[in-house]
Order: sequence, then structure tokens, then C-alpha cells
Amino acid sequence: MFCGCLNDPDETTPNVNVCSICLAYPGSLPTINKEAVKAIIKVGYAIGGEILNHSKFDRKSYFYPDLPKGYQISQYDLPLVRGGELRGVAVERIHLEEDTARSSHAGEGSLVDFNRAGLPLMELVTKPVIKSAEEALRFAKELQLTLRYLGVSDADMEKGQMRVEANVSIRPKKLFSGKKLGIKVELKNINSFKAVKDAIENETERQKKLLEAGERIRQETRGWNENRKESFPQRFKEEAEDYRYMPEPDLPPMDFDKEGAINTQEIKESLPELPEQKRIRFAKEYGLEEGSDELERLVDDRGEAEFFEEFVSELKITGGGKEMVKLGVNYLDSDLVGIMKEEKATWDSLKITPENFAELITIVGGNKVSSRSAKDILREMFATGDDPGNIVERMDLTQIVDEGTIENIIKEMIGKNAAAVADFRKGKETAIRFLIGQSMAKLRGRGNPALVEKLLREHLSK
Repeated sequence: MFCGCLNDPDETTPNVNVCSICLAYPGSLPTINKEAVKAIIKVGYAIGGEILNHSKFDRKSYFYPDLPKGYQISQYDLPLVRGGELRGVAVERIHLEEDTARSSHAGEGSLVDFNRAGLPLMELVTKPVIKSAEEALRFAKELQLTLRYLGVSDADMEKGQMRVEANVSIRPKKLFSGKKLGIKVELKNINSFKAVKDAIENETERQKKLLEAGERIRQETRGWNENRKESFPQRFKEEAEDYRYMPEPDLPPMDFDKEGAINTQEIKESLPELPEQKRIRFAKEYGLEEGSDELERLVDDRGEAEFFEEFVSELKITGGGKEMVKLGVNYLDSDLVGIMKEEKATWDSLKITPENFAELITIVGGNKVSSRSAKDILREMFATGDDPGNIVERMDLTQIVDEGTIENIIKEMIGKNAAAVADFRKGKETAIRFLIGQSMAKLRGRGNPALVEKLLREHLSK
């Protein structure tokens, strides 16, 4: 944030991406990373926050082994962003600070890796309006998605690129009324979305049990142990005055009104379409159900969303309507994504083009191949990148719709499966599913299922 050291989350050798500034050598002076400032401004605009034209950095003083200067360069009263909202959750502020080193404990001692020290760290603080672990989880996922859409960060929690700290307090009805909150406990070391939900629910129950036992909740910081599914005390929570905030004398205040300063309006105008905007547009333009799981999944993966839009564009050229779009979503969201997960493929490495995918959906929608054959075609497209029309021809998968051909197969299956025929005629509806399956197998999956069932029922009713 204030030096030129490499920011590499994959670095495993300790204390190699360090310099005199992030190690706090005497006489070393910080300089502001303008790209980090621009990134925070971008996030601020994305959530509808107020960008402060005059902002500054402050020293936050506390003594901990992972803080070599004895203070952290952060922001106190003039953060870069105030206010805003994301997925219905009000945001208090967003400020920029430097990250601390990474501590690990071995036996009686502790080890400190300064590779992470001094990295740009965006801290977004919500207002105390989140009422459940589920709501907190939903917000955290939306924040990650927004950061990815903005290109600000991959926000990969496994790599430490995004961390969650939860302040948990409960409000017993018999003790408090109105909007007064209970004593808060801060939870740290939350490094996965699963841990967000688990840690908050665990802390909520812990506080309930304390109050029910007549004990007092202490304002403290607790760490989350993912393996044991419980928290442990780290230190008593400090108040703002304990940090002895003071303006950072080695860094000039940031004034975005000055000539040559960062152009905040330019950043605002460069914002891409954001996840919530995309959800609304997809629902309106393509007839997808608002709030549906398929719409959420489609937008949650930017690569999938881009592929979908290109597919729809190709589909429109062929005259495909909203029903064809919905059919495409089903094959995209379940079948294609399923194959990609199975093969650990990415959208960048995918051999299937949106144009060829649109052709496949047109073939399926036109009843030229069966749904079973469509899945085989899709797998072949994934493996080879070939045109679906070529695959249909090469593998002889054109759907059989000739009634005479299908009737011959049906008569054969009725003759070979007397027990199933008798069961159906006794009223066992499930028996016909067996006969349909046998007929489709004989047709090598190429028969039209609806036509097979129609002709079967006609013959069985004779």
C-alpha cells in the first residue's frame, strides 16, 4: 500500500516480499498507492456511497508482533467512502489501510511472516442492521461477486484475499427495548463462507447461554477455530481512544478537487454492469424468474453470464424466442456447467462456442434430436469443439419421428414384456414408464419420447 513490494498471495517462502518500509526501518517513508485508492473509489460508487473529496490517512497505535511500526496506517474520521448499500444492507464506510503481517504459533513461540505486511487492505464496515447468519452470508457473497465484477480483486477467501470479521451482539427482550444493541463480540479468523455462517451461529448461541446462566458478556475479540467449530478469546476489545488515532504526518491529505488529482468522475463513468443490475436486466429481457436459483447462479459466475449473453445474441439471429432461451438456460446451468465442474474446466478454456451452443439448442428445440441424445452431443462438443450438426450426422443421432418405425418397436416391446403390460392394464401407471424406457433403449435414445408414449398408450388400450 505504501511501498513497491510484490503482492503475491501464492508466495510460500516467508519474508521475501519485504523492504525497509513494510519492515518499518528507521528513516523509511511511505508513499500512497494511487491504484489502491482508485479501486476503493470504484467500490464506493458501485454501492452508491459518498466519495469524500477530502480524505486522509491516520496512525492507529497498538502493539502487536504483526505490526512492526507499533502503529498501523489506516483511516479514522475521513474515510474514502461514507454510506452506501449492497443487497439491502446499509454500509457505514469504506476505508483503506495497510495489512498486518501473518502470525503463526509453533510450540512455546510465535513466527511472523511479513510478506503480507503493508499490502493494500480495503475495510468495508456495515451498519448494525444484519439480523441473522444467513443474511451475513448473503451479503459476504454479494460483496465478493461485486469486487470480481469491478475487477478490484478476486476476493478469494482461501488465498486470504477476502476476510470477514463479524461483530455479534444479541438483544434479549427482557433487558433491552427499542434499537439498543447488546454488548458486541468481534469474531476473527473467518476464512470461508461456511465459516461465516458457522461462526456467527456459534457465537449467538454462546451469548444466549451466558445470559441465560446470569453471566455477563464481555466486549472482546475472539478467534474462530474452524476445525473445532468454536471460538476462543484473543483480547479484550479496545475502544477508539485506546488506539490514539492521529493524522499520519508522513503522508499528505488527499484532495480530489485539486488539479492533477485522481479523477473520481472518470472512475464513476467506467463502472461495469453490476450483479444486481444484471439480475434485473436478465429477468426483464430474457424472461428469467426474479429471485430464482438459476438466475442467481447465472449471474454469480461472470464467465457463465457472458457466455449466456453471447448465446442469446446468436439465438436471436436464428429467430429463437424466450422459450428457446429458457431451454438454453437449462442446458447451460445444469448440463454444461456440470460437465465443466466434472472436468475442472474454465470458461476461458471451453471449446464450445456460444454460436455452436445456440445451434444445439435450436436442434433440441426443433425436436431434431432427443434430450438424451442432446446430452451426448454436448459432451462430444465439450471434448472436440465440433459443430453439433456434424456430430448429429456423424453419430447418427437424428430423432426418429416416423410413426411406422416407432410402432414396430412398440409392438416388439409389448410382446416381450407381458408382465408390464398386464400391470399397466391393472392400473399401475408406473408400468408404462418401464415400457417407454425399453422402447427408447431399442431406438438407441433417438425416438421422440412424447410420440413413443402416445403410441404405447394407444396400443395398450386396444
